[in-house]
Amino acid sequence: MTTAVSAFSIQAVDPDGAARLGLLRTAHGTFETPCFMPVGTRAAVKAMSPAELADVGAGIILANTYHCLTRPGVEIIAAAGGLHRFMGWPGAILTDSGGFQVFSLAQLRRVERAGVTFQSHIDGTRIQMGPREAMAAQRMLGSDIAMAFDECPPWPCAPDYACESVDRTLLWAAECIEQPRAEGQQVFGIVQGGEYTALRERCARELTAMAFDGYAIGGVSVGEPADVLMAQVRDSAPLLPSERPRYLMGVGDRRQILEAVACGIDMFDCVMPTRLARNGTAFTVNGRYPVKAGEYKTDLRPIEEGCTCYACRNFSRAYVRHLLNVGEILGVRLVTLHNLHRYMRFMTDLREALRQGQFDEYRRENLARWEKK
Repeated sequence: MTTAVSAFSIQAVDPDGAARLGLLRTAHGTFETPCFMPVGTRAAVKAMSPAELADVGAGIILANTYHCLTRPGVEIIAAAGGLHRFMGWPGAILTDSGGFQVFSLAQLRRVERAGVTFQSHIDGTRIQMGPREAMAAQRMLGSDIAMAFDECPPWPCAPDYACESVDRTLLWAAECIEQPRAEGQQVFGIVQGGEYTALRERCARELTAMAFDGYAIGGVSVGEPADVLMAQVRDSAPLLPSERPRYLMGVGDRRQILEAVACGIDMFDCVMPTRLARNGTAFTVNGRYPVKAGEYKTDLRPIEEGCTCYACRNFSRAYVRHLLNVGEILGVRLVTLHNLHRYMRFMTDLREALRQGQFDEYRRENLARWEKK
């Protein structure tokens, strides 16, 4: 097993709490944290080119092992020189192990000690995936950060099942960390346990003893109420080593990002800014609104006044609304570009507030603005 050198360093800590400004070095670039990772599930961030992702300030993106495994196949991606070359993205990439998709999408699933045997949600092909297979696939993809194969239980989840799920997650994590890696690849463990504090404590304690390069809080944003989600974050974050990056999986609501950063979380991902863009929803500093709505038919202002993104510099709400309503793909591209620009700017401003020792003020001002809106 080869382990990446300690790649994470803390640059500043909020004087009023646990929030921190960090720097994470990877084989394909260094970026500041807290960061938001645009989601490129199938080796592409929907409606965005790699050049546009770089322009909006993305330092790292996420791709999914399960989806790359089913289509086009990791062998094809490996033959192309790995995921970075295959998709033309020079920056850092984190790959989810595929565990969430196996448990949420797969049909006729059978869970065993060695992993999961299931039928593909695409064509019913029988697939075996466990810790060895997940890590081998991520090694072939050549991602900068590979996630350990875990079991993500549903919500709500009975205590007995949650306990069995943690047992499997820990068993599989121990195998994952022993598997060969791509050159410079880091591996993160995932804390599970559902809404049960004692289970999350046990999972975190045993995972940290394995000395992963970073740690994620998983099993959240799976349908639970916001207060339950945040309780799981507050319970889990202090249990994770402060010298390692902490990643909250699948959370993209900006209120929750602010509260999670206050708990000491460093990394986030979510489909929210891109998925809602395809529904005609635009994010602004004040919240979000449906640019597709009829009230913007003659509105010649940009998507967000004062925004410097390409869409806002060149086009009006009326034009973008027109594109969306007649089914022109450019409309989706422009709203997606704007939304990701807004998210990157939000994280940039958040990091600057941390740098200046003003995070708590930044957090309170934003929460108050969104509440008022």
